[in-house]
Amino acid sequence: MKYIEELKEGDRIIDTYLCKYKQSAVTKNGKTYENVILQDKTGTIDAKIWDPNSGGIEDFKVLDYIEVYGDVNSFQGSLQVSIKRIRKCKEGQYDPGDYLPVTKKDPEEMYEEILEFIASFKNPFLKKLGEKFFKEDKEFIKSFKQSSAAKSVHHGFVGGLLEHTLSVVKLCEYYTKAYPILNRDLLLISALFHDIGKTRELSLFPENDYTEEGQLLGHIVIGSEMISEKIKEIPGFPPILAGEVKHCVLSHHGEYEYGSPKKPAIIEAMALNFADNTDAKIQTMKELLSASKEKEWIGYNRFFETNLRRTES
Repeated sequence: MKYIEELKEGDRIIDTYLCKYKQSAVTKNGKTYENVILQDKTGTIDAKIWDPNSGGIEDFKVLDYIEVYGDVNSFQGSLQVSIKRIRKCKEGQYDPGDYLPVTKKDPEEMYEEILEFIASFKNPFLKKLGEKFFKEDKEFIKSFKQSSAAKSVHHGFVGGLLEHTLSVVKLCEYYTKAYPILNRDLLLISALFHDIGKTRELSLFPENDYTEEGQLLGHIVIGSEMISEKIKEIPGFPPILAGEVKHCVLSHHGEYEYGSPKKPAIIEAMALNFADNTDAKIQTMKELLSASKEKEWIGYNRFFETNLRRTES
C-alpha cells in the first residue's frame, strides 16, 4: 500500500483508502462532481470525482473503505487526486489500523509524563483533582488517550489530544521557571484540563466528528462542567481555587471571537492562552508543511491569512 504521505504529483494510484468526506457539487458550467477526502493513518488528501455517473464509480458513502484508481495532481500548492474508478471494499479486504491517523509518539510514555506532573503538585486539592481524572476515572482515561485535539486544523489524529495537552503543559512548566510570579500548580493543572471537554465534544475515530453535546455546548463549557463535577467529590475544596481553575479553562482561547466565554483575568489564564495558541499554531504549520510538496512557497492559507513559505535548510 502506498500511504498518502508518500504520494507525489504524477503518481497513479490503485489503493484502498477510508472515505472521510463526500459531498456533491456543481461546476460553473453546471456539471455535477463529487468532493471527496481520502484518509489513511498518515493523513488525508483532497480528491475529485469529475464523472460520478460513469460505470466505474460504485456507490459508496462516508466511512466506507474504497479501492481508488486515479491520478495525483497539484492544485494551488496542494496534492489532489482525480478519481477515475472506485470499488467499495468488503470487510476483511482491509486493515482498519492502516487508515486511522495516529500520533507518532508513544502514548503510554506521554501519559506517564502527565502522571509525573500531577505527582509533583504541592497543593493537595489540585493534586487530588488531577488524580480524579487521570488516575481514577478509567472511562475518561481511555477516551483521553484515544481522542484527537480537533476535527481539523491541528492534532487531528488518534492520541492528538494527549500529545497537544502534554506539549501545552511543558510550555507552561517553562513559563513558571522564566516567570516565578506564576502559580505553578494552578497553571499546570489548568493546562492539563484546558481541552478535556474534547473527549465529549468529538466522537472517536473513524468518525472524529462533533457530538450533539459538542455542537450545543462546545469543549470549553463541557470541560468546565466536568471539572465542577469532580470538585464536588473532594471535601473542602476551596471555592476561590475552584473558580480560578475553571476561569483558566473558560478563558484559554483568549478572545470572545475565538470562542472564549471569558477573557483572561488572572496571569495564569493569560499564560495558558499563550501556551495553547503557540502549540496549536506551530503544529498547524508543521502539518501544512508536511502535506505540501512545494519546495518553497506553499501558497495562501486562510487560517494564517498569509502566504506561507518553507524555510531553507
